[in-house]
Amino acid sequence: MNKFIVECIGTFFLVLTIGLTVIPGSAGVIAPLAIGSVLMVLVYAGGHISGAHYNPAVTLAVLIRGKCTMADVPVYLTAQILGAAAGALTAQFLVGSGTAAGTIDVTKSLIAEFLFTFALAYVVLNVATAKGTSGNSFYGLAIGFVVMAGAFSVGGISGGAFNPAVAIAAPLMGLMDWNNIWIHISADFAGGALAAVVFNMLNPDDQ
Repeated sequence: MNKFIVECIGTFFLVLTIGLTVIPGSAGVIAPLAIGSVLMVLVYAGGHISGAHYNPAVTLAVLIRGKCTMADVPVYLTAQILGAAAGALTAQFLVGSGTAAGTIDVTKSLIAEFLFTFALAYVVLNVATAKGTSGNSFYGLAIGFVVMAGAFSVGGISGGAFNPAVAIAAPLMGLMDWNNIWIHISADFAGGALAAVVFNMLNPDDQ
């Protein structure tokens, strides 16, 4: 139950921050900085309880890596989706609905989402689950910064979800067309899965 609560709270505030900065069209660097920063502090807040996934693609990566059980997966995914939906509805109540981007390039969006979800999951596995970095104090900073870097880099191409729960929340806030959700969900899960495969290949003794 504690893992469920932590994952729900963390995903709620992640999506809420996205909505409150992106819907009003906050200028310049504000949205990526806010999103990366809130993820960083939420990872520190919940990492010792649930691992602070806040992202179904990360949960898949951690499962394949062997640091999460199949029994935990439904709990994590349910909490993440409920938290994301609640965050989206709260943001919409506070600042209204956003405007979905026009026609997006499917190929470029798939590649952008895949690459930076891979980067996110790869960083999570290396800083938060590896023996070589056990007990470090920088894991939250690394995770928050990779999401911030992704938002700066490809946010204008794909929307910069890197997270299937965020992809589900985005249309609820008017930030994405429902017809484009498949792009994010498929690319994000694929990126997370490949990151785990690569991690296991590079760290055969860290199982």
